[in-house]
Amino acid sequence: MASATLADSKQTESGGTPGNRWRPAALFTRLTSLTNSAGTFWVFCIMLLITADVVARGLFNEPIRGVAELVGYSIAGAVYLQVANTIHVGRFTRAEMLIGRLPETRPVAGAIYHAFFSALGACVFVLIANGAWLKFEEAWPDGVFGATGEFTIKVWPLRMIMTVGAVLAALEFLRQLAGNLRDLQLALRARRHGGERKPVGWGPLALLAGAIALVVVAALSELSRLQVGALSFAGILLVIYMGGHIAIGLITLGVLGIWIMMGSPTIAFNMVKIASTEFLRNYVFGVIPLFVLMGLLVSESDIGKDTFAVARWMLKGIKGGLGVATVVANAIFAAITGSSIASAAVFSKIAAPEMFAHGYSPRFAVGTVAGSSVLGMLIPPSLLLIIYGFVAEQSVGILFLAAVLPGIILAVAMAGMIIGMAHWLPDMVGTPSDADDAHESVASAAKKLLPILALIGLVLGGIYGGLFTPVEAGAIGALGALVLAMLKRRLPLSRLWRVLIETGHISVSILFLILAANVYGRMLALSGLPQQMGELIGAAELGFYGFMALYVILLIILGMFLDSTSIILIVLPFVLTIVQGYGADLVWFGIVTVIAVEMGLLTPPLGLSCFVVRSTLDDDRITLKDIFAGAFPFVLLMLAVTILLIAVPQITLLFVQ
Repeated sequence: MASATLADSKQTESGGTPGNRWRPAALFTRLTSLTNSAGTFWVFCIMLLITADVVARGLFNEPIRGVAELVGYSIAGAVYLQVANTIHVGRFTRAEMLIGRLPETRPVAGAIYHAFFSALGACVFVLIANGAWLKFEEAWPDGVFGATGEFTIKVWPLRMIMTVGAVLAALEFLRQLAGNLRDLQLALRARRHGGERKPVGWGPLALLAGAIALVVVAALSELSRLQVGALSFAGILLVIYMGGHIAIGLITLGVLGIWIMMGSPTIAFNMVKIASTEFLRNYVFGVIPLFVLMGLLVSESDIGKDTFAVARWMLKGIKGGLGVATVVANAIFAAITGSSIASAAVFSKIAAPEMFAHGYSPRFAVGTVAGSSVLGMLIPPSLLLIIYGFVAEQSVGILFLAAVLPGIILAVAMAGMIIGMAHWLPDMVGTPSDADDAHESVASAAKKLLPILALIGLVLGGIYGGLFTPVEAGAIGALGALVLAMLKRRLPLSRLWRVLIETGHISVSILFLILAANVYGRMLALSGLPQQMGELIGAAELGFYGFMALYVILLIILGMFLDSTSIILIVLPFVLTIVQGYGADLVWFGIVTVIAVEMGLLTPPLGLSCFVVRSTLDDDRITLKDIFAGAFPFVLLMLAVTILLIAVPQITLLFVQ
């Protein structure tokens, strides 16, 4: 998501042109790529280790000792090995509402903005590296973890990995800073020598200067803790709008807030030291890379194509059947991948061309693909529910169980709406055709669908049946998806390696967001702002339904500009106290939150699922306006389902009571 600098555009991931391959910058890029590969392989080994533990425990009643501790340290180590490369390839989460346009329209302001955020990122990772080094010194040479007499491992190598990873991330930001400064020099030179005189961008520069001045004034003023908390919330919104890396912004504001409130930088720095080295060292975080890996393996192995073919065959002859087949295939696909973005990418290539060929209007076709893709984040296993579970401290397994019925209701409602549109707006829907399905039979359909259903049953059945934890389910599901893809001969080694690399980039961006949100949340708790907001809302006598209405509206608005993970991590620390004050169930609240947040995937200007559909189709006849317009009925439908769940919370809690 990060914008590339002019200097970056001259280099490739492999280290640049052959003549530049041995220059220091190119060597550094190759080094970060190497550490990223090591972290990627480490995650793959974690999958195998957890699976071996489950098998040993289930078949021989002899679990492998120390798996939980080893996985916890491994997740932290793998993240730090991969973070520098994640930053390098532009996958460190940021919104580009302002900064995305500046380099082209206002090169001077754009270069200054990029330089500022690169410098800020370098400072944060220097702070993290310092904390990791101090923890390394504490562990050297005899520190161990595990159970004495049963399983112990030296701590210092893992601490060293964290330190090296943080140093490489800081150096990557410094490398980008150097490129940003070169861009600034080129932009100024172009203006001086009669080049294309694009505006300097005094407005954006004034905004940046004002933000820096606000921080300085806040640091020098006698502010109450509540005022510091309020300013920090305004600050993170400003960072997001300006295009800063969200994780860097959260950590920076968390550190500055604690520094100002406590009057000591030492306390703030110690908090970062503990959070950056200890927080990620948690076994349960293994669920994120493992479920991401499973989803990507499924996406790459043409399972979505098989699912759509079977759904199309089952619904042949029904007017609007291809649209309903897209919903059904998305629902089944969601039960394996847990990702709306993966669903949008897969069915843009599979379902949309089929609907075009059968006379469906392009707007209806792409809207159906984008709209039904949101099932990926609701129907379990859901990555967003996993993240919500971490933040709200709720059982991931119970959240998955609670999401089943709302997911089915939403899928059925989507299918019903498509059938209704097919009858009320016949010009949008082509005529049913059985010609393409003549080769399909019950046997061939079962052959395609049974392995998929078996994988779903393995993962969800194992969780609900108490056979293994969500982390173990992620490992077994990932291995099952890998075996399935290889049996289908649809995953050569080169593609498998790309899947592993992509798993690392996605997981690092999510886990660092969670880490940063933890730092920011501690600062907010210290300020007392969430509790004060709860008291103010209670005094305003909005009532529970009034609060929920405002909350859903807020999530929809934020969804227009931010990705789903960032919204949850930023908003939940403020609202959880309020929700608990009303006595609401946090499991139910999580399901409502996910549906409301997912509406943002379909609303402009960000509308991430719509952008994925557009980029995947790469068809000049299809515009973003068409996709947003086609997806709008699905937004209204999701809003209606959200209102239903708020009015009748028993729907969500039916299976968990």
